[in-house]
Amino acid sequence: MTKLFDTHAHLDAPQFDEDREEMIARAREAGVELIVNIGFDRQTIPTTMELAEKYDFIYAAVGWHPVESIYMQEEDLGWIESLCSHPKVVAIGEIGLDYHWDTSPKDVQHKVFRQQIALAKKVKKPIIIHNRDAHADIIKILKEEGAAEVGGIMHCFSGSWEIAKQCLDMNFYISFGGPVTFKNAKVPKEVLKNVPLDRLLIETDCPYLTPHPYRGKRNESAYVALVAETAAQIKEISLEELAQITMQNGKNCFRIQ
Repeated sequence: MTKLFDTHAHLDAPQFDEDREEMIARAREAGVELIVNIGFDRQTIPTTMELAEKYDFIYAAVGWHPVESIYMQEEDLGWIESLCSHPKVVAIGEIGLDYHWDTSPKDVQHKVFRQQIALAKKVKKPIIIHNRDAHADIIKILKEEGAAEVGGIMHCFSGSWEIAKQCLDMNFYISFGGPVTFKNAKVPKEVLKNVPLDRLLIETDCPYLTPHPYRGKRNESAYVALVAETAAQIKEISLEELAQITMQNGKNCFRIQ
């Protein structure tokens, strides 16, 4: 069976409260061998840690989401740092900038983003980047803060090939989710075609960003297989080869043995 790595999921989201165990079982049946679940605020970091401790194939990333950055206190940064010594915590994230939802002022987002890059360098963990409508500022801050030292993942990448190249130069992997399967996804498909195979990752971001043909419905981790199929077609390689490459890339990025 094809072995897949869903590098970005929110399995603790309330959308799964009715059938979480069944949904995780479906992912396993679909060939999902590894999952990184993302804890991004006071509510989701504890539930992410619970999942990572309950399931041997689920790992955790912990960080502070830019939309929530106005709520982050100094002690929260210390809390994230303390969790980084846990053997199942493999990254700091998702962190970054979000100029779509007007909940946290840009200056606050910038400060929290910079603090977490500095923390990642201190604890030597890769970072998972959330970027919504903020390409130029993301690149600027990553460069200024020396993020290339830890590298990480551009999660559910939505930028141009020019932006992707700058991210690749800073030691980042480029990850694609459901949107790359959409019929009108011209730019993401072009970027995926150009990303070197050794810097490519796949994800679901479930329960969000559901791939075709389930677009508009709840996403789940099993659907990473649909992202893999599209990526294999674009790269003109077999699904098996695409799965093996992205599995190894994910293990390398997160330093999972």
